[in-house]
Amino acid sequence: MLITPAFAQATGSASQGTAGSILGLLPLILVFIVFYFLMIRPQQRRMRALQQSIAAVKRGDQVVTAGGIVGKVTKVEDAHVEVEIAPNTRVRVVKATLTEVVGTAKPAND
Repeated sequence: MLITPAFAQATGSASQGTAGSILGLLPLILVFIVFYFLMIRPQQRRMRALQQSIAAVKRGDQVVTAGGIVGKVTKVEDAHVEVEIAPNTRVRVVKATLTEVVGTAKPAND
């Protein structure tokens, strides 16, 4: 008569053991697996492709910097790239700040 229903229910849940705890963690594990395949893995592929294109940048390629400057590569060094952003206007840019390598620049239709 002194035992409340809450204490009586607690003894039944303790007998489930490790099977209940594994089933409790299963949704978290499934969410992590889905998150990995839908978010992390594609981002790693994009970063790898960007690093390869930055490493392969050559004279004549059109590039976009992190600041949004679009220009044509005129000189490539180890860590820097010289970019022509207007006729007779060249700037040196750190290779790590390149966000996109468009490819070989096409001449304007003048």
